[in-house]
Amino acid sequence: MRHLLLALVLICGLAGAVHATGCPPAPDHDAALSALIAEAREATSEAEGRVLSDEMWALWADAPDARAQDLLDTGMARRESFDYDAAMTAFDALVAYCPDYAEGYNQRAFVHFLRADYTEALTQLARALELSPRHVGALTGQALSYHALGRNAEAALALRAALALNPWLGERHLLPVLEAAEKEI
Repeated sequence: MRHLLLALVLICGLAGAVHATGCPPAPDHDAALSALIAEAREATSEAEGRVLSDEMWALWADAPDARAQDLLDTGMARRESFDYDAAMTAFDALVAYCPDYAEGYNQRAFVHFLRADYTEALTQLARALELSPRHVGALTGQALSYHALGRNAEAALALRAALALNPWLGERHLLPVLEAAEKEI
């Protein structure tokens, strides 16, 4: 019954998106992101780095309007409860409504990654990075997707790019593994 209700809510959201005047631009957090990146580079502890990472995520997860935020939040909640179909429905609706909002693509990529569809995850991540080139989460997602496909040289490049923006990422410990794999090629 809950799934039926969720499906109806999402279908209504999709129908509403078709009739909407369009999604407004995503909030401009460029200056705030620049400041957080600078702070992350200067951080002296992992705890400090994690706080800054969380603040970056808050910026990327700040959707353009209430409808987009509801779709994002619904999709993330469904993904966290392992209901990937409902999550993808919400993220598809978000991308249809706000095609210039990077986080919609990043979240779709995450679901594809969790489903082990790494090639499609990379397609979604490429679009997210076109829209938001300093999206550390999307860069990290690229690194993990390339690694899952055995493309370790590309994974190392993506992870280095992410670490250049935020050296405190938990995935930083994967870099030596990727670099060792690069040398074996």
